[in-house]
Amino acid sequence: VSGLSMPIGFKNGTSGHVKIAVDAIMASQVPHCFIGVTSQGLAGIVETRGNYDCHVVLRGGENGPNYYPEDVKAASEALKKAKAPNAILIDCSHGNSNKNHMNQPVVCTSVCEQIVAGAATSDGTPRSSTGIIGVMIESNIVAGNQSFTAGSTKKESLVYGKSITDACVDFDTTVAMLRGLAAAINKKRESSQ
Repeated sequence: VSGLSMPIGFKNGTSGHVKIAVDAIMASQVPHCFIGVTSQGLAGIVETRGNYDCHVVLRGGENGPNYYPEDVKAASEALKKAKAPNAILIDCSHGNSNKNHMNQPVVCTSVCEQIVAGAATSDGTPRSSTGIIGVMIESNIVAGNQSFTAGSTKKESLVYGKSITDACVDFDTTVAMLRGLAAAINKKRESSQ
């Protein structure tokens, strides 16, 4: 990860706690050396520079969802304490939706409210950032999912645009969620001016 030139997200542990993700971010920021293959196909030592474009992914855990304001605040404080970037992506699916795709809009609405609330206090004084940088939405053309077994499921029996893995929200729901996020961000920008 320290050698990848792209943003990388580290999920919270299965318990829902973020320490493992924060530790991974810290390890990713430092240079590493390891044995690898050169561009000429020879064994060689690969050196990385470190990756500072990392973030925590809050996806819920065995203790339930962790997208609530107090969870985001705790993750933000853990990142600040470690002197890591205050960057948090919230998974609207998985544990945060209790593995029910129809709950994803509920999670997204909470994120929108947190974005707006983090914009300014009631007297207009700027408030510190929540650290929220985005969301992950399990989305497809058709809501839900369908079973698929390689080698036995006939292609004709599948619904085009419907997930064969995790259950997803449909296109119209996705659009509504994205519009809600855009409105929250615009409101934050307006109140921060």
